[in-house]
Amino acid sequence: MDLLSLRYFQSVARHQHISRAAEELRVAQPSVSRTIIRLESELGTPLFDRRGRRIRLNEHGAAFLVRVERALAELEDARREVADAGRGGPGRVAVAAETLLQLAGVLSAFRELRPGVGVRLFQAPVDSMRRHLRSGEVDFALASQPLTGPEVCSAELAREEVLLAVPVGHRLAGRERVAVAELADEDFVSTRPGHWQRALLERLFAREGLAPRVVCEGDEAAATPELVGAGVGIGLMPAVARRVLGEDGPVGWLRLDAPDCHRTLTLVWRRDAYLSPAALDFRRLAGERLMPDVS
Repeated sequence: MDLLSLRYFQSVARHQHISRAAEELRVAQPSVSRTIIRLESELGTPLFDRRGRRIRLNEHGAAFLVRVERALAELEDARREVADAGRGGPGRVAVAAETLLQLAGVLSAFRELRPGVGVRLFQAPVDSMRRHLRSGEVDFALASQPLTGPEVCSAELAREEVLLAVPVGHRLAGRERVAVAELADEDFVSTRPGHWQRALLERLFAREGLAPRVVCEGDEAAATPELVGAGVGIGLMPAVARRVLGEDGPVGWLRLDAPDCHRTLTLVWRRDAYLSPAALDFRRLAGERLMPDVS
C-alpha cells in the first residue's frame, strides 16, 4: 500500500466512477482499475460494490476513506508546514462556502495584506464542506448551517435575520409581518436541497406540518430577488440583501413570525490542522471584515 494507491482510491471514492477519477488524476483508466483491485487484494476485502460498470463505495470502503483522507490531510499539512518554514514563500489559502459573494470584502482586504498568496475557492453545500475539510482540500469552510463535530473548530462570525421577499404587487406587500401558515399556498423561489435557504424554508414549514411549494430552485441565491420581482414566486433572503437592494428594489420585505428565522455564519476549520501564517491572517480578517454591519 503506497501513497499513490491511496490517492487513486480517494479520487474513485469521491466520484464513484473510475473514468471520472482517471480524468481527475490524468492517468489511463486501466491504471486506476488495476490500482484499486490491488489495494483491495492487499486489504483482503472489497471497498466498492460493483454492478456491471457501476461502482459504489461500500461500508468497508466508507470506513477506509475516513482514515485515508485523514492520513493524506496530515501529510499535506506536513508538506505545507515544512515548505513555509524552509522557503518562507507566500503559500495559499483555500476556502469553501455556500455563497462565494459574501467573501468578496474579506478577499479584497486579504489580497491587499497578502498580495502574493494564492487563493482557491470552492462553492459547496454543507455536506461537501465537511469532506473538503476532512481531506485537507480547504483550510476553512464558511457555513450557514451547523457544521460541528469533534474533528472541527469553529467561530461564529455573524448572525442575521432572514426576511421574506415578495413581488411589489403581491397580496402580502405592504405588511410588516406574516405567519408561516399563511404561506401554505404560495409558490417559492429557493435554492436546491442542501443549501441553507432551502433547509431553513423546509424547517419552518415542517414545524407547521406543511411542505413548501418550490417552483424554482437553483444554485444562484443572488438571483432570488430578481426572480421574485418578476413574479415567479416568493422567497427567503438574508437581511443583508435588503440593505444592498434598498427600499426601492424589485421586491417588498416582510418579517416572519418564527423564533429562529435567521442564519448564522460560522468559520470552520479542521482541529489540529496546520494553518499557515497566511491562513491565520485570513481567519483574523474574516472575523473583522465579514459583514461587519450585521448584528
